[in-house]
Amino acid sequence: MKQICVVGVGYVGLVTGACFADLGNRVIALDVDAKRIENLNKGIMPIYEPGLEELVRRNVKAGRLSFTTSYADALKGAEFAFIAVGTPEGVDGAADLQYVEVAARSLAKHMTAPLIVINKSTVPIGTGDWVADIVKSAQPKPIDFAVVSCPEFLREGSAIADFMAPHRNVIGSLDKDAANKVAQLHLPLRAPIVITDLRTAEMIKYASNAFLAAKISFINELADVCEAYGADVKEVAAGMGYDARIGRHFLDAGLGWGGSCFPKDVQALAFMAKQKGLNPRILNDVVDVNYDRRRDVPTQVEKLLGGNLKGKTVGMLGLAFKENTDDMRDAPSVDISNALIAAGAKVRAYDPVAREVAAPMMPAVEIVSDVYEMAKGCDALVVVTPWNEFKQLDLEKVKSLLKTPVIYDGRNIYDPARMSEMGFTYRAIGRPSNNGRA
Repeated sequence: MKQICVVGVGYVGLVTGACFADLGNRVIALDVDAKRIENLNKGIMPIYEPGLEELVRRNVKAGRLSFTTSYADALKGAEFAFIAVGTPEGVDGAADLQYVEVAARSLAKHMTAPLIVINKSTVPIGTGDWVADIVKSAQPKPIDFAVVSCPEFLREGSAIADFMAPHRNVIGSLDKDAANKVAQLHLPLRAPIVITDLRTAEMIKYASNAFLAAKISFINELADVCEAYGADVKEVAAGMGYDARIGRHFLDAGLGWGGSCFPKDVQALAFMAKQKGLNPRILNDVVDVNYDRRRDVPTQVEKLLGGNLKGKTVGMLGLAFKENTDDMRDAPSVDISNALIAAGAKVRAYDPVAREVAAPMMPAVEIVSDVYEMAKGCDALVVVTPWNEFKQLDLEKVKSLLKTPVIYDGRNIYDPARMSEMGFTYRAIGRPSNNGRA
């Protein structure tokens, strides 16, 4: 059993701490947000993630996981300290590292024994060296330490499975002994371990996310070509995906990516390139193509309704940026609802999980607690989040509740032929249909 400190109990930190505890380690998770720690000690989760609440409760009960606001308490006996704090987008797309700096200084101030400091947060290239300088300068007295980069690759909605059965674990450090100790910590996961230097490990994280974002933007641009020529982008993606060099994952045309990772990571990588006098043309285009998709929604809904949006009521199926999460960070629903309202429409919305998180961000949107209540009297529906619940709706009932049977499917969850047979004016993205075409 290893003693581990995790700084930050947000999405990455809480999943990391709970999973390491479930592997048999003793984990003390720390956060400066006293209310969040108080809630966790009561069993109240700060985020929605399938399976997380049960995992946390089980390990707290077993005595392997606890929560505190005290660095001194969290570091008692700790050999490893994971920094898992937020690195939001700052000025000009640069990552904001203020929380990383606070964590590094606090660890330095309170450490009383040799410590391996592990950057789990997504941080710009060179941050590991910067953290090492901070720790060294902030220590009251010299104590041996090492800095390791171990970026996370967790997908919201499947984070526990991603941690427990990863495709790989990336470990970067200038200290081989520290890197090997962190590798040993991950051995029970029985996954490939990539050991490299600090800067390469930091780059692997950004490169991975930027490439996945590029795949999504690529298939969205391809969807426009498919639509123009009457091809079906879902079948195109399936045919492409059988090629092992391409793969099927992240080839779903739709409203594009959002959330906490892809937007800021692509922007941060582009910013880093510009800082060195480079021109990141592909990265810039990846961002532009992605946001074009959500900006186009009001125009497409207007076309389906055969006129302007003034006085119309549009219902949104989904609010969270993706299914199986309540995360509203850079969610397409926010931009789409704002644009619809600006065009004169009233907007009503339903999401099975994200309603409470979304409400303060969308004061002009009527957020309801039942999907059929949301549909009642709407002139059109827009599918924003591909929750499984929406794939199983009673579409005949939905049709009877709508003022006009119009659906813009921003996630391609329905079959165009069936929707046409049922009498819907229906448009998908990059797919042929018998109606609703421009």
